[in-house]
Amino acid sequence: MSSGIVGGKIAANVVMDWSVNDSYDNGTNQSLRADSDPKPGTVMNTIISNIDLVDTELRSEEKGSTVLMSKNRKKTMTSVYLKYFETALDGKSRRCKICGQSYSIATATGNLGRHLSNRHPGYDKIGDFANSPTLQLVTVAKKPPTHAKLPSMELDHLNWLLIKWLISASLPTTTSAEKWLTNAFKFLNPSAELWPVEKFQTVLFEIFRSMQEEVRLMVEQVPPKVSVSLDFWTSYEQLLYMGITCQWIDENWSFKKVLLDICHIPSPCGGPEIYYVLLKVLRLYNIESKILSCTHDNSPSALQACHTLKDDMDSQKVPAFCYIPCAAHTLNSIINDGLSTTKSVILKIREFVLELNSSKEISDAFVQFTMAYQEGNWKFPLDASARWSGSYQMLDIAFKAGKSMETVIRKYEEQLGSRLLLNSAEKNVVKIMHKYLEPFYKTINNICTNKELTIGLVLFFMENISETLALCKDSRQSPDWLKSAAEEMCIKAQNYSDQVCNVFIYMTAVLDPRIKLELIPESLNSESYMEEARNHFSRNYSSRYFPSIPNPYSTTQELETDGSTSFAEEIARKKRRASLNSATDELTQYLSEQPAPIQTDVLEWWKVNCPRYPRLSLMARDFLAVQSTAVPPEDIFCSRGDEIDQQKFSIPHRDTKALLCVRSWLQSGIKLSYKSTEIDCERIVDLAAASATESSSRSFDRKQKG
Repeated sequence: MSSGIVGGKIAANVVMDWSVNDSYDNGTNQSLRADSDPKPGTVMNTIISNIDLVDTELRSEEKGSTVLMSKNRKKTMTSVYLKYFETALDGKSRRCKICGQSYSIATATGNLGRHLSNRHPGYDKIGDFANSPTLQLVTVAKKPPTHAKLPSMELDHLNWLLIKWLISASLPTTTSAEKWLTNAFKFLNPSAELWPVEKFQTVLFEIFRSMQEEVRLMVEQVPPKVSVSLDFWTSYEQLLYMGITCQWIDENWSFKKVLLDICHIPSPCGGPEIYYVLLKVLRLYNIESKILSCTHDNSPSALQACHTLKDDMDSQKVPAFCYIPCAAHTLNSIINDGLSTTKSVILKIREFVLELNSSKEISDAFVQFTMAYQEGNWKFPLDASARWSGSYQMLDIAFKAGKSMETVIRKYEEQLGSRLLLNSAEKNVVKIMHKYLEPFYKTINNICTNKELTIGLVLFFMENISETLALCKDSRQSPDWLKSAAEEMCIKAQNYSDQVCNVFIYMTAVLDPRIKLELIPESLNSESYMEEARNHFSRNYSSRYFPSIPNPYSTTQELETDGSTSFAEEIARKKRRASLNSATDELTQYLSEQPAPIQTDVLEWWKVNCPRYPRLSLMARDFLAVQSTAVPPEDIFCSRGDEIDQQKFSIPHRDTKALLCVRSWLQSGIKLSYKSTEIDCERIVDLAAASATESSSRSFDRKQKG
């Protein structure tokens, strides 16, 4: 028998074999019309399209002519595939002579050709198996399904996308070794290979080094003065870390900030260790002589480190360096003292709120009752965090929706328990504390939502808090337990006021056009501070527009004592004096004008008015960048802080510096780079999507041609 005839018989029987199987599966005895085209989209058509047929037509061996079979007739179960299988002794199954795989006779016919094509490609060239019941078993690996290939490039696309995800989610590099993550990628593309954890760690560190160099070059180009702020936290490994952030205002009057570094503070984690690490970072970025202020988190160790740094600056004759306590940490500590008296009541309300958040049935009932009792609208899930925002909302719910709360607890008493019901004394505490803390709520809300939280504005808010505390402490209507709490709160408020009472803070406050002299706290409003501010302005900003002329305070006396003063020197002296007078006039004119409205955009105001105050605006650019808080206020007062703390807490030491720094730099708009080469992850995604679309299109075209 010739190979062409064999090929024709195999092709014919392949089609007949699949058709018979399809009839059996549907429980019918339908016959196949050989001259009818298979319908696109059917299972039969899909399967047949994956088989490499030797001949696609049904041929007759008689007289070597081709005859199309047009009559409908019942097909027999004979198939050329049967010679590759043997019938089992029970007569109910067939077993492959090549690999031993068994199939039930009831469904075997439809599976024989598929089995041979997938498991034993080239089976028809092995020889005649009809008289060879005993065969040497040969197993051929099953071909994997065809997948769209990842686009080729110098670097591995999939791994770069994965490392971008790890950075964005603040996940440790060991996440890449998770079994199910690897399996998921294998499922999508069996050819995908993930880097080992060690390579992820190495690449992440190289990214950190490359991007840090970009940050260093950027900071070198900033204006003459910058400010820094310090943030501290302890990880799950009980290691203390310090984050150092730099702030400044650029020539377009846009506020800028960038994370410089995250450093581990070595044991014993005191002031000297913090000072040493901080100084090392300042020198790395070459801003030791540029630093104007340092805002810390109020901890004793940070305070000691900043004091040592100021001594260093004074010894180097760096003008006007100052360290500032964080207003947000201070205010949070003050509030915690007040909330401590109602801790047990707040815990009871929080337990109720957590039940509301976890049960849609209970929360729906609560909403219905609040509507019926007209006790306000409440958006779920409610903030139940232990921070200020959550604690005040507990009091707010119990005060404004107390009747609905009690009704819900009684309705679901079996599930919630009567222990959550507030007694009359607890309700009275809620009423008193809600009224007492309402000014704090409004103040903190303004602090968290204000885009330009200058020193002057914070002092304005803190003075209002101090007045509230004084009224409560001296009021005859306040209960003794509240007076006691107010006294403790007053002590911390006064301590903050004492730390910020200096000429540096005075200059920073008056340069806010919303504050000036009218709204500055009384503790700062003194003639001595005004005189020192004028002197500082004259010494450091009056000759900024005359760079070729020496500083008047360093050369004037020498010129006056020299009897042989040249004509050029006399002209220079006149210009310096005119510059001093002009600078003083600028400050005087600025302070004599009415303050701008509180809602004024401070930087925009200075951008518009800098032509009127060319020298004073230079000073404003330096001082308005000074931070009143070490971290964004919402990180301290709102539930967002819990998420940030959890992320920082759970990162292992090996990844902390690189992971958190790179993430912050990406959020600041700095491009992801590796060994000075930009890695465009968005472009990688676009290329992969385009490649997958092209591959799918080619596959569709092949099927259509087949």
